[in-house]
Amino acid sequence: MSTAIVLNDRTEWLEADGRGGFASGTTLGLRTRRYHSLLLTATTPPTGRMVLVNGLDAWVDTDAGSEFLTRQHYASGVVAPEQGATLESFTDEPWPAWTYRLADGSRVEHQLFVPHGRAAVALRWRVIGPRGAALPFAVRLFLSGRDSHALHHENPAFRFDGSRSNALVTWQPYDGVPIVHALSNGSYRAEPLWYRGFLYSEERARGLDDTEDLAAPGVFQWDLAEGDAVLLLGADAALTGELDAVEGFNRLRRSERARRAGFATRLERAGDAYLVRRDPGKTIVAGYPWFTDWGRDTFIALRGLCLATGRLDDARSILLEWADLVSEGMLPNRFVDQGDTPEYNTVDASLWYVVAAHEYLEATEAAGRPASARDRRALGLAVQSVIAGHVRGTRYGIRAADDGLLAAGEPGVQLTWMDAKVGDWVVTPRIGKPVEIQALWLNALRIAERFTPTYAAIHTKGVESFTRRFWNDEAGWLHDVVDADHVPGRVDASLRPNQILAVGGLPYALVEGVRARRIVDAVERELWTPLGLRTLVRSADGYTPRYEGGVRARDGAYHQGTVWPWLLGPFVEAWVRVRANEADVRAEARRRFFQPVLDHLNDAGVGHVSEIADAEPPHIPRGCPFQAWSVGEALRLDRVVLGAVEQPRATRRQRAQTVTR
Repeated sequence: MSTAIVLNDRTEWLEADGRGGFASGTTLGLRTRRYHSLLLTATTPPTGRMVLVNGLDAWVDTDAGSEFLTRQHYASGVVAPEQGATLESFTDEPWPAWTYRLADGSRVEHQLFVPHGRAAVALRWRVIGPRGAALPFAVRLFLSGRDSHALHHENPAFRFDGSRSNALVTWQPYDGVPIVHALSNGSYRAEPLWYRGFLYSEERARGLDDTEDLAAPGVFQWDLAEGDAVLLLGADAALTGELDAVEGFNRLRRSERARRAGFATRLERAGDAYLVRRDPGKTIVAGYPWFTDWGRDTFIALRGLCLATGRLDDARSILLEWADLVSEGMLPNRFVDQGDTPEYNTVDASLWYVVAAHEYLEATEAAGRPASARDRRALGLAVQSVIAGHVRGTRYGIRAADDGLLAAGEPGVQLTWMDAKVGDWVVTPRIGKPVEIQALWLNALRIAERFTPTYAAIHTKGVESFTRRFWNDEAGWLHDVVDADHVPGRVDASLRPNQILAVGGLPYALVEGVRARRIVDAVERELWTPLGLRTLVRSADGYTPRYEGGVRARDGAYHQGTVWPWLLGPFVEAWVRVRANEADVRAEARRRFFQPVLDHLNDAGVGHVSEIADAEPPHIPRGCPFQAWSVGEALRLDRVVLGAVEQPRATRRQRAQTVTR
């Protein structure tokens, strides 16, 4: 049992269904977000998310009265019940399970899991140890039937009436909402009630609407002294063919336990949650609970989630799916669903795509299963379209400049990964020639040479310009932006983590030797924290130590000091590179930089890595608690950079190369 997991209302668990839906909550049991739910399904996987079953109340009836295993937070400030069963422990292995101690000393375990590929959740309660006298047990479900980003309020249109067929109860709260099925081995009685004013403290802390009303159609009942209480919940056809709750639970449990046992590490199992269905193939959800599939996040995360773990078929599916979306050399910021308008407002997503496609082709060669000629042609055409569009010039002033570098940006838009915008305020516009964009651009040119040799001349000129124009010898690091605001010669000399990509994190380094060591030392000294890199040095104007407050305050802090765990991958790769990548160096890096990531798996999104953290100690995890590129880069760090598994010979040789000295 994972006794190190923190039990509080900020530590969260997640069960993803492989379709974009999920169940989630806190280890303490309180729902603190609008997204916390038992049955949240993606109606158009991985999008169209709807919350069907938000939560439940569960209690046992004893001679001393009712003892609740659950607690609810209400807008009045009341947490009810004030006293109930004692929560003794929580584990996430192999799925969430809570153990409660009743007043008489007996223990009840509650466990749940989401079967992969189904919009369903399986729940079971059982007595641990000898069964005594009768122990009546009841569960009341809370339903809504709303968009996952919305909130629900009491209204006369909600349909409480449910149809019954033997052990199956079904509801359809509103027209157009998926049907909710509940299969149990207990009894059910209708008891329609509105529960008003549930308070979600994390929504309140974010300055958002924070209360909602939920419908409770009835109560399921069992006697735990007679056996386990089992409840299967599913959306639409997810429970088709299930006739017996206990048999269904046991069959799904065996299958799911075997599937999860196939992952080599806890972190690899976490990575599986982000690889989800998008017909006819796969995609990567950027994070739970509120992101779907975003371009930049997808291609950064893919390197760890798929390539480092050998999931080459998934990588192929994702890269080919996106290959058809190139427009004027750009990929959209997020995957475009039917009826949506594409948003081509990112300068780096298409460049990360080039890197990911290149590393995929290298990985297939190293694995002895080269990509087919058809796939190489499709990926090659996408890469060439990206580079050609940038050379010609495309949206938002993105163009290859005369010095071989890539210029980008216009007032009012945010194109780099530092993309926070509040109304008309672009927090970090970085117009001009940002440093990590040049690292990506020059890597992309080098990669594209295999398809179009004429790009070599642009690449050579760009490398010379980068070496000459970005180095700040007095400071000992690289400028963040040159030709800032498209003014020739103007520089933004801010010490930010973006420059680390010129040394580590990409196939070809732009800086090595003494300069590279000085860059890495400066970043480690000023920006490194146990959870990642700060986005701005403490001494800079605008530095924000904590990510908190309302929307404007948080977005304003997003890249002004806030720590990003995904940057550990490029940083540690740079750190070992400048130390000759010896075995003892990798061992030290694993202890100093990777171990804190493993420790973090128990204190925010359990088993996962958070999106961000506060810039100052204790570096409280913030933002999205389950983040794909954070997990992906941790996996790449573990499996590739620090050599938990032997790197393919071709990959080692490739990573040893550098563009310039």
